[in-house]
Amino acid sequence: MRINLAINGTASDLDVEPATLLVDLLRDGLGLTGTHVGCDTSQCGACNVLIDGRSAKACTLLAVQLAGREVTTVEGLASDGALHPMQAAFKEHHGLQCGFCTPGMVIAGIEIARRHGPDVSAETVAHELEGNLCRCTGYLNIVSAIRAGAKAMHAPV
Repeated sequence: MRINLAINGTASDLDVEPATLLVDLLRDGLGLTGTHVGCDTSQCGACNVLIDGRSAKACTLLAVQLAGREVTTVEGLASDGALHPMQAAFKEHHGLQCGFCTPGMVIAGIEIARRHGPDVSAETVAHELEGNLCRCTGYLNIVSAIRAGAKAMHAPV
């Protein structure tokens, strides 16, 4: 089946099988391996991407459902060689350890900042991360990174 969608700002005309999951299209079909497959049950958030600017789990969506939509992966967040503010906050606040969950956490952080603004509380971030699992860090630095990223995303340019 042919579908048109934009991936990381680039229009794409793709031939996909109707049962192809978005995560498989991104990783296996397009080589965008920043979107991770973690649990195969939509519990871990490692496969988070932005669909039209909103966070979604790529393991729960068929690629054909996204015809005409904009998909942004972690690879598409940086602009002109500069990290996205949320990516920069994760780097600055050491919001990662092994890094496996990091792309999904960054995407989740962008969604949290979009919905709750620059002054999101630690409690709200912790609650909002319930669908994202990290086995390494204990979340303290991830919460700090998301709060800093939210401030940076809403800072005047």
